[in-house]
Parts: sequence; C-alpha cells; structure tokens
Amino acid sequence: MSSSLLKSTGVVGLMTLLSRVLGFLRDVVLAVLFGAGAGMDAFLVAFKIPNFMRRLFAEGAFAQSFVPVLSATKSRDGEAEVRELVNVVAGTLGAILVLITAVGVVAAPLLILLFAPGFAADAAQFELATSLLRLTFPYLLFISLTAFAGGILNTYGRFAVPAFTPVLLNLCLIAAALWLAPRFARPEMALAVGVFAAGVAQLALQLPFLARLGLLPRPRWGWAHAQVRRILRLMLPILFGSSVAQVNLMLDTILASLLAAGSVSWLYFSDRLMEFPLGVFSIAIATVILPSLSASHARESADSFSNTLDWALRLLVVIGTPAMVGLFVLAGPLIATLFHYRSFGVADVLMSRYSLMAYALGFMGFSLVKVLVPGFFAREDSRTPVRYGVISVAATMAMNLGFVGALVWLAAPAPHAGLALATSLGAFVNAGLLYRRLRRDGVYRPTPGWVRLAAQVALASAAMAAMLAYAAGPLADWLAWDAARRAATLGGLVAGGAAVYFGVLFAAGVRPRQVWRASGV
Repeated sequence: MSSSLLKSTGVVGLMTLLSRVLGFLRDVVLAVLFGAGAGMDAFLVAFKIPNFMRRLFAEGAFAQSFVPVLSATKSRDGEAEVRELVNVVAGTLGAILVLITAVGVVAAPLLILLFAPGFAADAAQFELATSLLRLTFPYLLFISLTAFAGGILNTYGRFAVPAFTPVLLNLCLIAAALWLAPRFARPEMALAVGVFAAGVAQLALQLPFLARLGLLPRPRWGWAHAQVRRILRLMLPILFGSSVAQVNLMLDTILASLLAAGSVSWLYFSDRLMEFPLGVFSIAIATVILPSLSASHARESADSFSNTLDWALRLLVVIGTPAMVGLFVLAGPLIATLFHYRSFGVADVLMSRYSLMAYALGFMGFSLVKVLVPGFFAREDSRTPVRYGVISVAATMAMNLGFVGALVWLAAPAPHAGLALATSLGAFVNAGLLYRRLRRDGVYRPTPGWVRLAAQVALASAAMAAMLAYAAGPLADWLAWDAARRAATLGGLVAGGAAVYFGVLFAAGVRPRQVWRASGV
C-alpha cells in the first residue's frame, strides 16, 4: 500500500505545487499592482469571509463527514447506493448553500462590520469592502460544490483533478488584475469579479470527470435520507468546532483592522508563503490518507490503520522540518524576492517578514493537525478533534489579545506579528492533544526507530539552517538588488539548502525507502 499512497501523495503534491507556484505569481501581481494599502485590505477581507465559510462547510465539516460515509458506502454497498447518496447529498447541500449565499449577499454591510470594524472609520473603505463582498460571497456556493465533487473523485482515487482545480482561481485573479483592473474606476472590483468567475470555473472543471465515473449528480432534496442524516450527525460537532475556529480567525481580522493600515495585507502575504509548503506537503499527505484510513476502519484492520498514520507522520517529519527551518531563516529574502516591487515598499517587506517568521514557528504544528485529524474522522469520531480544537482556539484567542496588547503597549514595530505567533502556538496545543488521544486509545502505535529518525532530521536541519543563515547575508543587500539577482540568489540558496539537508540526512543513515517502508504500510 505504501507505494500507491506515495504515488498518490506525489500526484497531489505536484498538482498542489503547480497551484502554489501560480498562487505566488498571483500574489506577486497583487503586491506589485495594489501594494498593501486600504484598498487591498478591503479586498482581502471581502475574500476572507467566503473563504472562512468555505473552510466551515466545504473543507471543514462537510468534507470530513462526507468522505468517510462515501468510502464506507463504496466498500460495503453497491454502486447504486453510492449514486443515491451522491444525488441526495448534492440536492440537500446545494439548497442549503443557495440560501446561505443569498443571506450573505444581502447582509454584506453587517458582515463587514463584524469582520473588520476598523473599516467603519473610513466610509470609502467600508463602502468598497461591502461592494466587493457582494461579488465574492457567491464563491462559497461554487467552491463548496467543488469540494463535494472533489470528495467523490478522491474516494475513487482520482486525486489529480481536485488538486489541480485551485489553479483556476489563481489564473482568474491574475487575469483580473492585469486585464480587467485598468477598466474599473476601483480596480479592486476587478479582483472580486475574478473570484466569482473562478468559483464557476472550478466547479465546471470537475463535472466531466464525475460523468466519466457515472456519478454526475442528479440533485434532489434528501433531508430525511438515512445517509444524509448520518453525515449531518457527524457534521454537527465539526460545525461547532469550526465555528469556534472562525471566531478566532474573525478576531485576528478584527484586531488587524484596528492596527496600522496594511496589517491585514502583511498577514495575508506572509501567511501565503507559509501555506505553500503546507499545501504541497502536509495537506497533500492528509488528502491521500483519509480514504485509505476510512477503508482500513471499514475493514476493521487496526494494524493497517496505525501503519498508514505512522507512514504519514514519518514522511511529514522528513520533508516538513526543513520547510519550516527554511521559511524562518529565509523570511526576509523570500518576501523581498517575491513582493518588493513598485507598490510594495521596504516597510511592507519588514512588516511581512516579522509575521512570516512567527508563522514559520508553527508550521509543524499546522502540519501535524492536518495529518492527525483524519485519524479521527476516518473512524467517524468528529467530537474528539472538535473538543480539542475548541481548547486550542480558546488558547489562541487569549494569546492573541495578550500578545497584541503587550506589543502595542511596548510600542513594538510589528504588533500584527503577535497574531501570527498566537496562531502558531495554538496549532501546537491542538496537535499535542490529538496525538496524545490517538496514542492513549491505541489507535496509533509508533513503529521502532522514531527517536533515531528525529535525531537525524534535527542534525540535518541544523546544518541547513547554519548554511542558509551564513550564505543569505543581510536583508539590506536583498532590498538593494534587482529582481534577477534576488531570484538567482534565492534559487541558489534553496538548492544549496536542500543539498545540505539531504546530504547530511543520507550521511546520518537515512535512506528514502526507510521513510515509508519502516511503517509496514
């Protein structure tokens, strides 16, 4: 099984890499053309709100509940039952989403007041953010149905198309920024049009592949259907936990909107850089193992379940640790190389650098949560991770208020970085609770060799960090260089860092096959 999981992870990772590279290009275009001012803050808030809801419905409660039920139906029942499930879920989910979307469009001013009360002090910014939200909110409808279609394709081992789909969002936003924006009095409106178009395109891409499987939905209302009720029972605790998480994200945005203009943008650009390796590595692994874990649970194969988790964690440690170290050490050069042009000034580079370093500290925490949570949802246990999520969110919210308050009181130059640091520490709280519960319940039993592997990875990461810190030089040099020199130097550092890391790892005795075969998957 390890070879098929590794191959699937590679496919998802490759497609996600393509999406993230285009995402970087998108963010470079946005930073260069729009900078980090009030207009960009307004668009980012208007884009964040449907994205928060997407995480709540599409990637959160719904996806984590639907895939295990669909996998179990596929394993235990016939294709006719699978088609029935797809039809009633499509009709029920679609109707609920249409209602939510209509309410969101009408209540756009109230949502802006809720998520960004700082905008109320500037009537023009508030009006712009409201208009933008009315265009971006329907994205929730399209992207949630896209996640539904992607869940079906993933269950049938078709990982490439759902992983490729986000590319369309990046392409639409790049096109909107370059070609539509000059035609609008407020160029940010073109970005909102791009978000709407991307939602339609992402859903349309999935449909032919569902038809090829014979699972193109014929939506019908099915609120009373037994399997829909089962999904809803699983969703309710996840919805509650996700709602609490959204309160934390809302608090981040509220606090950022009350800080200096540009704070929302600085957090956004640094978060995007942290999300790159998180999506390429961690989310790819989590996406691939959920159907496998669900199938193992359905077969009542405890050893296969534990070994799949062990394989995922080993792979994560080996490839995620150097990503975390690289993000922290190269925070300044990364920001300068990608964004320091035209409207994105020196101050923006410095402010974004602080928050990226804070986010980098939590990279492994975010990654561990992504990989450990499927170990619960695959067993249709949605209550436990929700309970731990609530605890970690409460801790994060308390740290948010404490860190930002302290930094403002001390007149620190980057109080927004306190939000990023609190989020990072909260992720480790969540990961620690999840891991402890899996071990206590005997669901996950680590195979021998973990201490040795951790020491080998730590040694290789330390060597890489020392090399990067020495070779990168002062940030002032990067700010003075032209784009070509920055890109060439950064590329050399990334390649050199990878060579040092994997070279030391190999010298310490780690072999590629050992990473996935040791778990016996």
